[in-house]
Amino acid sequence: MSELQLTEEMSAGTARLRVDVHGTEPRDHVLEDMNFLNYRLADVRIEPQVSLATPDIVWNQDAPMSIYYADGVMTFNGQWAPGPLQKVVVAMLALKMEAEGLHPFHASAVRYGDKTIVFLGGESNHGKSMGQIEACRRGGMLVSTETTVINEDGVAVMGSKDVFLKKRAKGTERADKAAPNRGVEKFFGEMPTWEIYDQPSNVDVVVVPAIDGNFDASLVEMIPFERQFQTLHSLQNYYLLNELLAPGFPMPLVDTESLRHARAVFLESFCTRPYYFVRAANPQVLMDEVDRVL
Repeated sequence: MSELQLTEEMSAGTARLRVDVHGTEPRDHVLEDMNFLNYRLADVRIEPQVSLATPDIVWNQDAPMSIYYADGVMTFNGQWAPGPLQKVVVAMLALKMEAEGLHPFHASAVRYGDKTIVFLGGESNHGKSMGQIEACRRGGMLVSTETTVINEDGVAVMGSKDVFLKKRAKGTERADKAAPNRGVEKFFGEMPTWEIYDQPSNVDVVVVPAIDGNFDASLVEMIPFERQFQTLHSLQNYYLLNELLAPGFPMPLVDTESLRHARAVFLESFCTRPYYFVRAANPQVLMDEVDRVL
């Protein structure tokens, strides 16, 4: 193995991830831009000192290009673009968070009156951002945007604060993604302002939104299977099981049967709170329906 150029430790809450970079090219950081990590995992920091004895990610820059996962370690070989590196760091750090009892949900959340509402990006992911914006426009306080981190007790303990990812890193560009502010322009004219709610709070209500201009308004309380089905989609989002990292290189499988079972057990307890599936033509009608049951 070539010369060790960098050892860096990242953290999200109590979770820690170590990355070792080998090669002939010096590096100051694994990732020069932390925006994507903070968008996806709330508050990711570079620790001033390395505390972990062994790496979780090894990057051999000068080797022929490949990637593999074995014995809990992800190994990159070759010159990889920032985008795939970001995605793998997110997945590996999400696993570390889960081991600490911190579950990243692909969901936004607001403190609305005396309740914390989670807008869940479930199977379809149609409206969690717009629902959050409309709830804040009606006086709610922002808990989280893209990601809500919820502990074993069902308490939202932290979350991302940027509504949209403004720029995708090289290697992960997507032509199918509309301009991030287009929905805001369509539904609100301009982005509303709001206050931040930064205290841990129990999740009181979960809303699975479906916003489409053709939908008639409807609100249905979900049965236990639906709740757990949609929430599992939200949790699995972080492990990139259906992702292509680069042409010819799918994301290695980092999930296990034991982890999936533990996740399902957590869902059984979390999904006992009220869950509503809400169809609406726009965010305003969505929140009108939610207001009826709060």
